[in-house]
Amino acid sequence: MSTSEPVRPCAAGARRRTVLGGAVGAGLVTATALPAAAQTTPGPGVQAKSAAVRLGDPFTLGVASGEPTADGVVLWTRLAPSPYAADGRGGMPERDVPVEWELAEDEGFRRTVRSGRATAVSQLGHSVHVELDGLPAGREFFYRFRVAGTGGAISPVGMTRTAPAATSWGTPLTMAFASCAQYEHGWFTAYRRLAEEQPDVVLFLGDYVYEYQADDYVSPSGDNVRDHMGPETRTLGDYRLRHAQYKADPDLQAAHAVAPWIVTWDDHEVENNYAGLIAEAQEPYPTPEEFTARRAAAYQAYYENMPLRAGARPTGADMQLFRRLDWGRLASFHVLDTRQHRDDQPGGDVFPTTGPERDDPQRSILGEQQQEWLLEGLTSSAATWDVIGQQVVFHEHDYVPGVDRGFNPDSWDGYTADRQRLLDAFAERGVENPVVLTGDVHKHYAADLARVAADPNSAPVGVELVCTSITSGGDGGDAYETRDSELADNPDLKLANDQRGYVVARLDRRELRADFRVLERVSQPGSPVSTRATFVTEAGRPGLQQA
Repeated sequence: MSTSEPVRPCAAGARRRTVLGGAVGAGLVTATALPAAAQTTPGPGVQAKSAAVRLGDPFTLGVASGEPTADGVVLWTRLAPSPYAADGRGGMPERDVPVEWELAEDEGFRRTVRSGRATAVSQLGHSVHVELDGLPAGREFFYRFRVAGTGGAISPVGMTRTAPAATSWGTPLTMAFASCAQYEHGWFTAYRRLAEEQPDVVLFLGDYVYEYQADDYVSPSGDNVRDHMGPETRTLGDYRLRHAQYKADPDLQAAHAVAPWIVTWDDHEVENNYAGLIAEAQEPYPTPEEFTARRAAAYQAYYENMPLRAGARPTGADMQLFRRLDWGRLASFHVLDTRQHRDDQPGGDVFPTTGPERDDPQRSILGEQQQEWLLEGLTSSAATWDVIGQQVVFHEHDYVPGVDRGFNPDSWDGYTADRQRLLDAFAERGVENPVVLTGDVHKHYAADLARVAADPNSAPVGVELVCTSITSGGDGGDAYETRDSELADNPDLKLANDQRGYVVARLDRRELRADFRVLERVSQPGSPVSTRATFVTEAGRPGLQQA
């Protein structure tokens, strides 16, 4: 049953709420000390369809934090006084710029914990990645940046936190996860509502930006409400401009400023449905080198615009993104990359598919190294909850109504041997509480994970929670053409919903409770949020129960 209620902040909400407002409204303390930048005007229709930014302010893209550990976190910003500059440089000079940073226990920065100086590196899009360690575990902090020197501009204030100590369960964890934010398809109100939830950590599961030029990808619900700037993204300058256009959105900035993020990508950060170094089937390249260059440009721009550690900095067209982050003894986040290391999709990536190629045991969505890393991590985990953050639908999902069957070759259904190896590991290696988090499909799904999907007597060995999109697909709706058939044809599926939104999950030592949050519409800004459904899984008893 759908319910509608106001967002209730956590106990620290009053203190955090100020940060939420300041994240998008903080002005400059003094005028910027940077050289005057060209005041680039957005392209046709952009100013009418997006929030205005303060040109000349080097912090037009806001602040962010990420990669929380028990003793550290990454602080991020990127200088861009003219974020819509067509060359993607943000109006910055071709030189490095010193930036000061500050970390405090209070929003007023009266109790400073750390401070220092970093460099906004020209070759990295004038991005700043400050890696902190040696901090106390399980604590909240406030942070900000300043352009170094007399008269330097000051950034908005962000809030972040460290994870609990390795030996501690800490307090219950509130995590939000989201995916698929096509700028043209709607307003980013879902990001604002997510920020108002006051989560401890945010997981983003892919499609943070989209590569298309304006109107190449029209929302199924009607005309696009905003326009992409520039051409389809292919060069480093293109990808930088696209990230800047998204990052300039105040609702996205609010979500970044309220909690640390753990991020991974899917396909649209580069190109739709690419697989490894193989381009989209519908858009072949004259030479493999051309797509490799595009992937390298996209990966660099992704690193520049995300709060990632230096170890993730790409080398050419390769980037180390799969990794593990622990939240004390309560949860272990196994963050996957199902895009960079996969084999090509079966059957020419034609949807839907039933061909035998998808069952080939030699084909992989993870690649051998990542698969071994994941299995070893699950086996050795001492956490109550093993949370697998990844991109594409994991459970077997039949998309063809009735007796015929058809599957998505771009999901784990195109790589069934890899999925079975993981399901077998859940059962055989003592992984008591695996939870797979997924994005990609622009729908809310909740599913039990049976070890043998075709066997109605096969007990669940884990659960999957699939978040819908922030905007992709437009407004959508709760009642849609294939919902009832999806539920009938997929007996392990507990929820199918086509509205926009995100998921908020609350974890403690006894249970995980997931609220599937939905917006009335994204074609207009400011939509309220409500809970479409809530599911609970108890520790030690895999399977979903609707609350």
